[in-house]
Amino acid sequence: MECQWDECFDAAVEVARKGGEEIKSAFSGEKSIQTKSSATDLVTETDGKVEKMIISTLSGKFPSHSFIGEESAGNKVELTDNPTWIIDPLDGTMNFVHGFPFVAVSIALSVKKEVVVGVVYNAILDQMFTAQPGKGAFMNGKPIHVSGQEDVKKSMLIAELGKSRAKDKVDKVFSNLGAFYNEDKSIHACRVLGSPALDMCQVASGGGDACYLFGEYGIHVWDIAAGALIVREAGGVVLDTTGGPFDMMSRRVLCASSEKLARTIAEGLTQMD
Repeated sequence: MECQWDECFDAAVEVARKGGEEIKSAFSGEKSIQTKSSATDLVTETDGKVEKMIISTLSGKFPSHSFIGEESAGNKVELTDNPTWIIDPLDGTMNFVHGFPFVAVSIALSVKKEVVVGVVYNAILDQMFTAQPGKGAFMNGKPIHVSGQEDVKKSMLIAELGKSRAKDKVDKVFSNLGAFYNEDKSIHACRVLGSPALDMCQVASGGGDACYLFGEYGIHVWDIAAGALIVREAGGVVLDTTGGPFDMMSRRVLCASSEKLARTIAEGLTQMD
């Protein structure tokens, strides 16, 4: 059985690299851009093109598997026990549009609702993050580890501001930042990268100490499924933003370099349902 998932892992890495090459070739050129739910929720021709290529390639190799893709999922997303590929063909579309080099292909394989393959590839910076359960996490084939930081006052926090400009949502976003960006409980710094999958990979590789993401920011299962496995295999902690067990379908995730840091951040967050 393990060998079967090894084959899937190899296929995911290969197709992620191929998708990344498509993104890289389009990165500096003129882009065909459309809006989805709002003027700040964008999709490009490359998003759709890469997703179609990934699904076509993987379904050809694994015809019995199911698929959840950002551009083809529709309004109702269901995860079953069947082997299911969870795909974000271009995580960080706004970054892609503006030429900001934090753009990634994110691919996860879920079996019985547990992720057994996690691949996140930033083609612009040529960083391939990978993980399988019990085998550790890697970047370009070299092992990566979380920082192990426990003190929130010495932490680099990664967050997102979200797509919504509605006042009540924006107020909550800045309220959560303010909970850790103040004189009493001041973190070292906060960074906003614009790619949830790469946010999590930064924590996994020790470049950040924690990150939190809410569905209210536009986060879905395809943004976080692969990253959650990579963080855990790098020695990190992955929870719900409330501090409870992580559910990748809940559209909420808190990951950190240590249990203590994760709990401290969970206690300071105002939840966004």
